[in-house]
Amino acid sequence: MTSQSQGIHQLLQAEKRAKDKLEEAKKRKVKRIKQAKDEAMVEIDQYRMQRDKEFRMKQSKIMGSQSNLSEDIEEQTLEKIKELHGSYNKYMESVLTQVLNMVCDVKPEIHMNYRATN
Repeated sequence: MTSQSQGIHQLLQAEKRAKDKLEEAKKRKVKRIKQAKDEAMVEIDQYRMQRDKEFRMKQSKIMGSQSNLSEDIEEQTLEKIKELHGSYNKYMESVLTQVLNMVCDVKPEIHMNYRATN
C-alpha cells in the first residue's frame, strides 16, 4: 500500500512539474509574442518614416519648396516697388511743371466753331 501511495505521490508531483513547465512555456510564449509585436511596431515606424522622407524629397523636387517660392515673390515685389519709387522720383518734377504750365498759361482764343451773329 505504501508503494502505491508513493507512486501516486510521485505521479502527482510529476503532474505538478509538468503543469508548472506548461505555465512557464505559456509565459515565455506570451512574452515572445509581445516582444515580436514591439519589434514589428518599431520596423513599421522606421519604414513609415523612410517612406515619408522619400515622399517629401520627391515633393520638394517636383514642386519646389513653398518657402523658396514665397521668398522669390517677395523679392520680386520689393524690386518692383523700388523701381516704381525711382521712376516716380525721376519724373515727378517734370510732370508737375508740365501740369502747372498748362494750367497757368492761359491763352484766350475763340473757338473755331464759334460763329459771330451780327
